[in-house]
Amino acid sequence: MTTSRRNFLQKAGMLAGAFSANSLVNQLHARGFEAAGNKIDLLSPLEAAEDEDYWSFIQQAYSVNPGIINLNNGGVSPAPKVVQEAVDRYNKMANEGPSYYMWRIMDMGREPLREKLADLAGCDANEVAINRNATEALNTVIYGLDLKKGDEVIGTKQDYPNMIQAWKQRALREGIVYKQISFDFPIENDGQIVKSFENAITPATKVLHITHVINWVGQIMPVKKIAQMARKKGIEVLVDGAHSFGLLNFKIPDLEADYFGTSLHKFLSAPIGSGMLWIKKDKIEKIWPLLCNDQPRSSDIRKFETLGTRSFPIEQGIGEAINFHNGIGNERKQQRIHYLKNYWAERAKDIPKVKLHTSLKPAYACAICGVSVDGMTPGELGIQLFDKYKIHTTSIVWENISCVRVTPHVYTSLKDLDKLVKALDEIASASKGKKGS
Repeated sequence: MTTSRRNFLQKAGMLAGAFSANSLVNQLHARGFEAAGNKIDLLSPLEAAEDEDYWSFIQQAYSVNPGIINLNNGGVSPAPKVVQEAVDRYNKMANEGPSYYMWRIMDMGREPLREKLADLAGCDANEVAINRNATEALNTVIYGLDLKKGDEVIGTKQDYPNMIQAWKQRALREGIVYKQISFDFPIENDGQIVKSFENAITPATKVLHITHVINWVGQIMPVKKIAQMARKKGIEVLVDGAHSFGLLNFKIPDLEADYFGTSLHKFLSAPIGSGMLWIKKDKIEKIWPLLCNDQPRSSDIRKFETLGTRSFPIEQGIGEAINFHNGIGNERKQQRIHYLKNYWAERAKDIPKVKLHTSLKPAYACAICGVSVDGMTPGELGIQLFDKYKIHTTSIVWENISCVRVTPHVYTSLKDLDKLVKALDEIASASKGKKGS
């Protein structure tokens, strides 16, 4: 066998690694997952959520900075070390000869990756396009739908700004009607939310834009119930799943929506700059690609992947993130992160002058929780949390929402959350505000 042929097969074998028994996760963590898993196999996901021995193993798989308590995983999550290593390996391979290794070797890995994502999403692989983030995925649909002047789209004031601006731009350029309803969260009544959308619908309504998990405060929206109502009226549903995929235990088709976009670098912990678009198979043909394609009316989902040169190492690293996620298990992961959220929030709500802006019930919120201290702006609270305690959060002032967003992940320790509660107590005690002001 020639040296060049042997080298090709080695590179191809490495590419197949994430989709085989030889994946990096299996190489580095198989024994650990098995040993840790054996201890909790007989526990329910809810019981396993409180098993600190198991989760200490998961925590060790990350390389987070010990000098910062990162509680802004809702923005972007760190990848486990095994995912970082995979990206590094692919990056080194690409730089041995970019045009050769990217387009003749790595490009062969997109179809196995598509299958792996589809398996996680519970859908047909031919409904999945791989891109860079939720904004790109959702903008593809927002700008790709054939809407005419006077056609109406209904969203909410609590949706993500990039999506709001995309709809506003279509309204400005083409004369579609973009309406927003507003909610005061938390809401622990699905019927109330569904009814608000239904009451806003007119004969001109063509699309409902639904954020699955409201990024500001973590409210879980009843997507399936809204979609069922909308379908009876002949209205399509676009779902922003940036904060739900890889966190909540669901399959995309079960939502009964038409379109779904997500970022994979949030709770799936895939490489930063990775995303996914799902379009119901019979809808693909009618959606125009966001970027040019030689067959824009094709029913092939791949028409949405003509992005030009992009990071193949990041794309291929997604496979190892899925392996790591599957090693934990979707339901077990959701229960753990909800447990972490409630671990600190249940204690914080009893601190004088501290207010929560998120439900503690699992049906209505999971990871994200908004918190505020009377007498302080979110900016002031966020600065104190970081400057005094090195706790990284994000301050939210958007429409009728004013709070600091706290988002733990599977690598977050109870010790870190104890520090958060202590910090809130000390900050609230020093605040000049009055409870309920």
